Amino acid sequence: MPAPASPPAAVPGVRTSRTTHTHCPYCSLQCGMAVTAGDRPATLVPLDFPTNRGGLCSKGWSSTELLDHPERLTRPLVRAVPGDRTSPLVESTWDDALGRLVDAIGRTQATHGRDAVGCFGGGSLTNEQAYQFGRFARVALRTSAIDYNGRFCMSSAAGAANRAFGLDRGLPFPLSDIAEADVVVLVGSNPADTMPPAMQWFDAGRERGAQHVVVDPRRTATARNAALHLQALPGTDLALANGLLHIAIAEGLVDEDYVAARTTGFEAVRAGVAAYWPDRVERLTGVPVADQRRTVFALARAEKAMILTARGAEQHRSGTDTAQAWINLALALGLPGRRGSGWGTVTGQGNGQGGREHGQKADQLPGYRSLTDPAARAHVAAVWGVDPDDLPMPGRSAFELLDALGTDGGVRTLLVLASNVAVSAPDARRVISRLRDLDFLAVSDFFLSETAELADVVLPSAMWAEEAGTMTNLEGRVIRRRRALDPPTGVPDDLQLLALLAERLGVTGFSGDPETVFEELRRASAGGTADYSGISYRRIDEEQGVFWPCPSPEHPGTPRLFTERFATPDGRARFVRVEHVDAHERPDAEYPLVLTTGRVLAQYQSGTQTRRSRSLQLIAPTPRAELHPDLARRLGIEQDDAVELATRRGRARFHAQVTDAIRPDVVFVPFHWGGGASANALTDADALDPTSKMPAFKVCAVAVSRVGGPEERVPPPPAATQPQPRDHTEPTAREPRRPTRKRSTVKSTPRFLQGVFPITGEGLAKPGPVDPALRYTVPAGCSAQALYFRGGNATAELVYVLLVRDGEPMRWFPIGAKADTHVPLRVVEDLPGGSVVELHAAAPEGVVGEIVVDLGLVEV
Repeated sequence: MPAPASPPAAVPGVRTSRTTHTHCPYCSLQCGMAVTAGDRPATLVPLDFPTNRGGLCSKGWSSTELLDHPERLTRPLVRAVPGDRTSPLVESTWDDALGRLVDAIGRTQATHGRDAVGCFGGGSLTNEQAYQFGRFARVALRTSAIDYNGRFCMSSAAGAANRAFGLDRGLPFPLSDIAEADVVVLVGSNPADTMPPAMQWFDAGRERGAQHVVVDPRRTATARNAALHLQALPGTDLALANGLLHIAIAEGLVDEDYVAARTTGFEAVRAGVAAYWPDRVERLTGVPVADQRRTVFALARAEKAMILTARGAEQHRSGTDTAQAWINLALALGLPGRRGSGWGTVTGQGNGQGGREHGQKADQLPGYRSLTDPAARAHVAAVWGVDPDDLPMPGRSAFELLDALGTDGGVRTLLVLASNVAVSAPDARRVISRLRDLDFLAVSDFFLSETAELADVVLPSAMWAEEAGTMTNLEGRVIRRRRALDPPTGVPDDLQLLALLAERLGVTGFSGDPETVFEELRRASAGGTADYSGISYRRIDEEQGVFWPCPSPEHPGTPRLFTERFATPDGRARFVRVEHVDAHERPDAEYPLVLTTGRVLAQYQSGTQTRRSRSLQLIAPTPRAELHPDLARRLGIEQDDAVELATRRGRARFHAQVTDAIRPDVVFVPFHWGGGASANALTDADALDPTSKMPAFKVCAVAVSRVGGPEERVPPPPAATQPQPRDHTEPTAREPRRPTRKRSTVKSTPRFLQGVFPITGEGLAKPGPVDPALRYTVPAGCSAQALYFRGGNATAELVYVLLVRDGEPMRWFPIGAKADTHVPLRVVEDLPGGSVVELHAAAPEGVVGEIVVDLGLVEV
């Protein structure tokens, strides 16, 4: 996409139009488009940019509709009665609105300290705006309280990538590599709906015979075109990945040369996945053993193969470990660093990548530097002209920040840019109550979002086509957002707003010019992990974007990472042993089903923009809860009926979509709506990922009921039926709360099969009973569960102990010569009354000696 021509010179009395090459405002593809403006409304056509090659989705095609929308904010809004949020929002002047915000900042910091003023950003801000917001928080406000909505999106994948590779970039290779892969496994990703122009790369691969495997509880548009659909239960993707690696090891499919030359830590992972034998993984995930094996063999035998994860796998309390489990599989098969192969994460938000690189996150400085690293602090402080000791230390992560709003020690005055947390945050009703507890809330937006409706001051902002700056797409390609038309008179973009606010706070050095700020960003990122110092606006124009890291003007950029070494001190990737954990909330009698959430084709994020688009409303006018026909029949629900979903946090209502594309035990709802159809009024925020601080968006327990027949608008649940949000008096831990177990009144009895027994080998393939003492029958009316196995081997040869149920093998336990083993069994299988459990043993023919065995069970 060549640089656009200069706008024509204005002729007095003659209206002129100009065409500007820029990019779509929505997802991380950042599709190229040409916007023609002058006489409004503006129009657009797609461009042959490398990510979209002339394609656009329905959201991109309709994006100019909103530039002149009648609900567009063009003047600041303030409360008619200052401090009274029950009074109406009325139009005011910029001087009045900014004055109220600056007064609130000064009042709050004087009374409660610097950290009582906070900032919350978004993944749609340009790199310059995200950078300036982080600098504004730490220099102008000197607060540690800043985070952004990307914490709710790709942070788990980022945590895993940093841990494994030493660097986080969504795709460590160009998007076009997907077309070269012979096998692609997509885990929790539905690009056919979320980024349709990207499907041309998948289509090109399939046209030449590539196999695609989709892991998703729904048969999505992406899954329908795949060679294999693994319909795993939400929250079990980690167990599936470990199970696939178990098979790869057992079948000799591991690339041992790659593992030895380019990685560390594999032996611990090898030992860990030994507990994920295929039958157990099928019980945990619902994925048949045959499909597990087919997937592994396809990946291992392909010349080029890749694994792509996304939010379905990552938005869990163990999201970082889940992404790590798939990285472990990719490393074991030798994929990362090979052209057309590797692991990547499909970033969602428009600038989700750049937004997390340059200072919006609570623990980061520009260039993906750590706020706790003295050298990083010194470098950035020098660019900013401040003392490193004046920079605050890391603050709370996104949900922790929101959950502490209005408390002693929490934020009392909050500035929100490019985010609608009243819809997008988990346990949204609780977050709304926290926003109401603030002393002062200011929101910058171009529409009156659900969050803006709660504010003391609403500041109108320029929209995407009215601002300039850079964005970083899912490939790590830094591109230009060019200004195609002027914003409404007097309306600044967020970069200019931050410069205005800093000036009012008496702090100098903040510019409203994007190229000036980008030049500063280049210096601040120099030498960091995300090094932009060699990137310039001129290079972006000439090269259709530049891939970071790019440490000098002479450097070509880095389209493919890890070809020679990983970004770790020793150049090796890190295997990390990870274990499956159950969902924080499991279905029970009151909430018997699993709820999961996600996106639909014609809507985007919290819907602040797309729900106002007439074109998109024709495609997706109402949120729908997807129910399997068997479930719908059992509940008396038919297509288009009004249904109510209830969790421990709230109730929401939807139209029913009866479809066999979803598992019978799972309900799916989209998260683009607020109010009475807010999916995030239902989701769980009480168990955060310990690394990424990601809430469990993708799984919680839910009940479904029919509330009426088809109607155009489903009324919200009665307020009286909504559970009250958790009160502030309960502790808000900085570390994720561990799930508490309810005190059980069920009587349980331990049982043990144990002792020292002689053994005579008849061959490793001929196991047999050891002693009658190692036999147990579960009493009628009871059930049992195996808890652990311990074993010792006094012989000089490897022996096996076999756990047998009703004559069928359940689990082998190898015990080395003169060695012992201890295997926690966790959940193997419930053993109903009448089941017979035995321990058998096998040893090489002629081997004589003793073994020590101890199998622990619990009888209920």
